[in-house]
Order: sequence, then structure tokens, then C-alpha cells
Amino acid sequence: MFLSVLTAAGTDPDDKTTPKSPTLEDAQESATNAASWVEQNWSAWLGIGLRILLIVAVAVVLRVVIRRSITKLIDRMNRTAQSVNGTALGGLLVNVERRRQRSQAIGSVLRSVASFLILGTAALMILGTFQINLAPLLASAGVAGVAIGFGARNLVTDFLSGVFMILEDQYGVGDSIDAGVASGEVIEVGLRVTKLRGDNGEIWYVRNGEVKRIGNLSQGWSTAGVDVTVRPDEDLEKVQAKLLEVGESMAKDEPWNERLWGPVEVLGLDSVLLESMVVRVSAKTMPGNALGVERELRWRIKRAFDEAGIRIVGGLPLQATEEAPADPSAGVAAPSAYASATSPQSLAASPIAPPPNLAK
Repeated sequence: MFLSVLTAAGTDPDDKTTPKSPTLEDAQESATNAASWVEQNWSAWLGIGLRILLIVAVAVVLRVVIRRSITKLIDRMNRTAQSVNGTALGGLLVNVERRRQRSQAIGSVLRSVASFLILGTAALMILGTFQINLAPLLASAGVAGVAIGFGARNLVTDFLSGVFMILEDQYGVGDSIDAGVASGEVIEVGLRVTKLRGDNGEIWYVRNGEVKRIGNLSQGWSTAGVDVTVRPDEDLEKVQAKLLEVGESMAKDEPWNERLWGPVEVLGLDSVLLESMVVRVSAKTMPGNALGVERELRWRIKRAFDEAGIRIVGGLPLQATEEAPADPSAGVAAPSAYASATSPQSLAASPIAPPPNLAK
């Protein structure tokens, strides 16, 4: 009966190519082989897993510690800047907003670099535990990095320029700078763009990579220079004494006593001409206050010269000149050739007499 069923189903019992159904012995043999493989390799897999777990744990802990250390360092820098705010030292040497933005930018860069290095190293170590050849991966990453850097070279240039500008403290918030492409007061310093407020109130967005040279007008000290033009017949000793007197009085008044960092000096004659001579006056001032000091100096010098009777070229004379008498010949007409009847002009202009035959 079993043979008839096989024949009806189209299966030949003597055919050796017919697949055999798995038996209990085959299942037991497969389970035994799997158990033996696991028994032989579990220690290696366990070691790899523990190594990966240790790498991840160390990377996470190290990243957290380094980032917190950088944050505490930046906070300490900000507290130091705030502690001297409002004092004389703080007004001259430190700007709180400038220090705050600079420290925040430096902290952001340091935290990003630390995270990239720690996590990148951990990822490579994890791949190394799986016995993966890292040479092709590193080569591919290098080629991709070069391609990305070439495509975004302007962005990379702006970023690197901003990092070095901040680290070197070339300028900061509140400084008046001349960046070549624009000039004005710095209101924000970023890693890619610097914001400037111009003299007319406009805001300039300057890419850090475009700045080839920077002229900082707010670092160190400034120089206020005033040219005083007087007549060549003035007494130079008197002019010098009056200028020094103006400088001494200005250095004692508020708020110029803080803005002047040195005495007002008379440098001497800058030029001597036939109708005028120029006396140069100079003073060392607080950074960014040279223009205000120059205006105040001109104001005081003009008032002092008016009181001392020293005449400035271009001003009104001290005594009015008398008017010249009227010329009596101004109303007389110029002589004319037509006034004489015998002059050629008069003869040429006289009417022509008719011929004698026509008169008859």
C-alpha cells in the first residue's frame, strides 16, 4: 500500500536524488555543532563586546569631563572680566562684552574640536576591534575631506581666519577698525562673519576670509593733532606760550583729564609761507577719543587767541579799515572820437552832400 501511494504521487522509492526529510539525528547533530561553535567563540565575542563597551564608556566620560572643564574655564574668564567692570582698570584694559564674546567663541571651538577628536578616535578603535582594515577607510576619508574642503574652501577660509582672529585678539566688540572692505565699530565677532557699524549707522557684514589687513584704532593709544595757522608776523613765543596754557587748562578739566594720556605738546612750525605759518600741536589720548580732543582743542585755542589778540589766517581783522574817498572822475564819460567834428570818425559818420546838378 505504501508503494502504491508513492507511485501515485510520482515518487520512485529507489531514486537516490529524492531529498530526504531531516530526521531527529540530523537536528541533534546541528544543535551539537552550534553549541560547540558557541562554546569555542563565546569568549572572543564577550571580549569584543566588553572592549567596545569600555571604549564607549571612556569616550563619553572623557568628553563630558573635557567639555565641563572648558566651560568652567570660560566662566572663570567671564567672572574675572565682570569683577573689574566699572573700575579704572576695567575701563582701560578690558571690555566685558568683548571678553564674553571672545571667550564664548574660543570655548565653542575648543569643545567642538575636543568632541570631534574623542568621538572620532573611539569610532576607529571600535572598528579595529572587529579586525577591520582601517587603511582603505582612512584613505577614503582623506579623499572625501579634500573634496569637501575644495568645494567649501571659502567657508573653511572664513572659519580658520575667524579662529585665528579671536585667538590672537586682533579686535573685539567696541573697537573701531578699518578692515579694508569696510570700517566702523565692531558690534559682534563671529567665527565666519564680523559685524561693523559704520559712521552713518549702517551695519556691515564682513567675511573673515576677505579681510587681508586690519587697522585697529582702539588699541594702545591715539594721537590728536591740530594745525594752527597764524599770520607770519605773529610772535612765535607768544603763540607757543598761549598754546601751552590752553593745553594745561584742558588737562585739568573734566572729562578731558581722563581722555588726555599726556601733556599737550607744541611740536613747532609745520610750514612757513609768505602769507601764513602753521604751528603743529599734538597730544596722546585715550583710544578712540582723538577726534573729540581735537575739536575741544580747536575751540579753546580759538577763544584764547581772540582774547590775546593773535590773528588767525582767514579770520576777520581786529580793526576795520577806513573807506577810500569816492573818485570824482568815476561819473565822467570816457572821451570819444565823435566829440570832435574834424576827426576822421566824425567825418565818416556825417551825411553825404548831394551832387550840384541834382540840386538845380
